[in-house]
Amino acid sequence: MFLNNIAAESGKALPLGASLTNEGVNFAVFSRNAAAVTLILFESADSNSEWKEIPLDKKGNKTGNIWHCFIKGLKAGACYLYRVDGPYSPEKGLRFNKYKTLIDPYAKALTDITNWDYSKCTGFDPDQPGRDLAYSYKDNITNQPRCIVVDDSFDWEGDMPINYPLRFSVIYETHVKGLTAHSSSEVKHPGTYRGVIEKIPFFKDLGITSIEFLPVQEFNENELPRSNPRTGEKLTNYWGYSTAAFFAPKGSYSSDKTPGGQVREFKEMVKELHKAGIEVILDIVFNHTAEGNEMGPTFCFRGFDNSIYYILNENPRYYQNYSGCGNTMNCNHPVVRTLIMDCLRYWVMEMHVDGFRFDLCSILGRDRHGRIMENPPTLERIAEDPVLSSTKIIAEAWDAGGAYQVGWFPGGRWAEWNDKYRDNVRKYWRGDPKETRYFATRLAGSSDLYLRDGRKPFHSINFITSHDGFTMKDLVSYNGKHNEANGENNNDGSDNNISYNYGTEGPTNDPIINTIREQQIKNLLASLMVSLGTPMILGGDEFGRTQNGNNNAYCQDNEISWYDWSLLEKNKNIYRFAKEMIAFRLRHPGFMRPEFFTGRGGNYKGIPDISWYDEKGQTPDWDRIGYFLALQLDGSRAETLSDRDDNDFYIMVNAGLDIQAFSLAHPHGKKEWFRFVDTGLASPNDILPPGSEKIIPSQNTYPVKARSMVILISKDN
Repeated sequence: MFLNNIAAESGKALPLGASLTNEGVNFAVFSRNAAAVTLILFESADSNSEWKEIPLDKKGNKTGNIWHCFIKGLKAGACYLYRVDGPYSPEKGLRFNKYKTLIDPYAKALTDITNWDYSKCTGFDPDQPGRDLAYSYKDNITNQPRCIVVDDSFDWEGDMPINYPLRFSVIYETHVKGLTAHSSSEVKHPGTYRGVIEKIPFFKDLGITSIEFLPVQEFNENELPRSNPRTGEKLTNYWGYSTAAFFAPKGSYSSDKTPGGQVREFKEMVKELHKAGIEVILDIVFNHTAEGNEMGPTFCFRGFDNSIYYILNENPRYYQNYSGCGNTMNCNHPVVRTLIMDCLRYWVMEMHVDGFRFDLCSILGRDRHGRIMENPPTLERIAEDPVLSSTKIIAEAWDAGGAYQVGWFPGGRWAEWNDKYRDNVRKYWRGDPKETRYFATRLAGSSDLYLRDGRKPFHSINFITSHDGFTMKDLVSYNGKHNEANGENNNDGSDNNISYNYGTEGPTNDPIINTIREQQIKNLLASLMVSLGTPMILGGDEFGRTQNGNNNAYCQDNEISWYDWSLLEKNKNIYRFAKEMIAFRLRHPGFMRPEFFTGRGGNYKGIPDISWYDEKGQTPDWDRIGYFLALQLDGSRAETLSDRDDNDFYIMVNAGLDIQAFSLAHPHGKKEWFRFVDTGLASPNDILPPGSEKIIPSQNTYPVKARSMVILISKDN
């Protein structure tokens, strides 16, 4: 056994984590308040393998608050954990327990955690009357997943992050497993990173530029105590918003089950996506961890230095819960800030990702007392970091503690998920009264939110649906949520869905209702693609994916959430429309402007960049406008743009219940209007391929059907 010949040398304090060299492995971990730290090395990844415990000497293996050692001869694939001893004083915010083995906060891979039992990780004894005050003497070393020493070398074949500018991006939000787990996916490696690779031809055909994955950092899917009341199936943490190891890609998403294989397979996926011209954006969760509140497990941060890694209550026995998940990371503590920066740099430098979407990002702007800061150092550091200067940084600009910062998120160059866009577009197309002016503001880039602090239209991530809520198909098929399968008596998930079923709740064979639903999906997709800002679509919306009315499928790792690829053929008209609209946006720079519209003659021809009209061709009375709205976009190159000249466009929308004749403004120059989109027409006339647009019979008026959107393009006849 190699463990018999191991001896610890002094090592060095940086970098943190397990660093592989030609001679061996350097281990370094932070703990300010620990009395003792022990490194545990295992003979193998097998759960029954032998181990050796190596106490770290305070004199020879400690620099400042960093405990470190070097193990000569150790190689990639080696497995390790830590023990940390110190005071167990929850009332003082200290929860050290030497009987609970700990994962390295910088671990780059973990052994299989599929059957990880959190209940054996609690630092307290649940069988004693003191709840979390009762110290546990039960050792959990045979239950704990192990950290794996990773070899970062990989043949990238010259690959680097693509880093498309935001304004040239079309983001596709999806789940690594759910994308290909369904039998209809017909891939060789379902539910894995390689399964994603197998779907690259589909992504290329659809035309998106960027994929945003729900969390891929290691998390424990077995933390939920409930079962599906309908089927008895155990519910799991499917979405993954409960991180256990920030540097480690999820092992169960890898078809390569060798130690560290998940790292290699993730890199293969990124490299192949980049070869296809597709970016990789990660949804990342720094706001809390899977350790939960005071009754939760101790497997990492809590055991290394609880009072530093988490925001504690005035009574430090308890945790501030701005995440809604039991604890809140102390993101603006310098040590935690360093962890966050090291993690982001690792995913960019070693894993080549192109961007991040930060879950409940307002938490990253709270101080150690939970107060929202005016100039949060962590957010500013991320925005100003030289390594991340081209990396997309996208904030979910709110949290569960009441912070809401859409339109004024601090830190400089941050983009934001724009939920006001989502709500206003939904309300307009549902037919809510007095929503047209707000719909117009969202089409024009949400200058009310982003102009005042110097940000640009592309800082608005425009979306109508996301993983959190209804799919687009369900948005037009259900009046209310149907989350009974979640085991919470349908009390979970939002009740503010801004949805409508058009006469029948859920699926129907009524052709009239189905026609309206398909038409509304096309209206929503078309609105998204012609809006100034950065569009994001929810994966599967392009072919009518449904969750059967479940608007909170976080616990449904099954056919409720998985993509049913048979819908691609069943709803081929929707897919064709989505594909053509994406291509239309990306070939017309007029919809990807880097600056807000002025409404004035700011271009070199003196023509207004945008003009608004009512159905009569007059300037709208914004206080009295009904469901009818038209706008003319000038595609001439403005002095502030470096883009080529584009066509002019005339867009008309009618969210009302009756057909309406619109008076048309004349196109500039000696051109005429051609029909590109009319969602009131049946496929294939609803959207026409480039070059086959139809000249409209009258250049003065156009009849816009009920619940329809029309896009005209100026061309020479």
